[in-house]
Amino acid sequence: MIMYIVGITGGIGSGKTAATRYLQAKGISVVDADLAARIVVEPGQPALQAIADHFGTDLLQADGTLDRAALRSRIFADSAQRHWLESLLHPLIEEEIQAQLSASSSPYTLLSSPLLLETRQHQWVDRVLVIDLPEALQLERSMARDNNSEAQIRSIMATQASRQQRLESADDSVDNSRDLPHLYQQLDRLHERYLQLAAHHPTGEKNDP
Repeated sequence: MIMYIVGITGGIGSGKTAATRYLQAKGISVVDADLAARIVVEPGQPALQAIADHFGTDLLQADGTLDRAALRSRIFADSAQRHWLESLLHPLIEEEIQAQLSASSSPYTLLSSPLLLETRQHQWVDRVLVIDLPEALQLERSMARDNNSEAQIRSIMATQASRQQRLESADDSVDNSRDLPHLYQQLDRLHERYLQLAAHHPTGEKNDP
């Protein structure tokens, strides 16, 4: 079965999770790239051992799991280390995402990824939905949510596509600068649109409405 896949993306703190949870409650399967990234570094996975060998076992917590905050701090301070980690993890994450996409049976499937446009993942989707808000608000919400410093949030933002780049690549966008009801109202309209597109999706071809 050839499914219709909507890629959903946005910068850190944009509200991707709020959007995907809302559509998931409507019966839509969500494949989350961040969750896939966690799965491939679980204890017992080869990638976790490779990370410990490369960066040191101090990045492992007492229960043997990865200290993601410590790793994030390490790699965003050193681009060479970040590229090493990406070369290790991206192929494994792609494999996990593809497996989850293949298992989906909902009318259409959401692929939620902060790096949808920066990786090959955008090639797997039929449509791109961007959760948009001004960068100042993105920064404010990220700092409040994650209790991270402004410098760390800005370093993460610097590795992602800019707001302008995301919007230029979007087939659809929603404004998340206001409250959740405003976000949900926009998502309701898009959900109906995606159901229609999926119903008329040509087997084995990308939809180009």
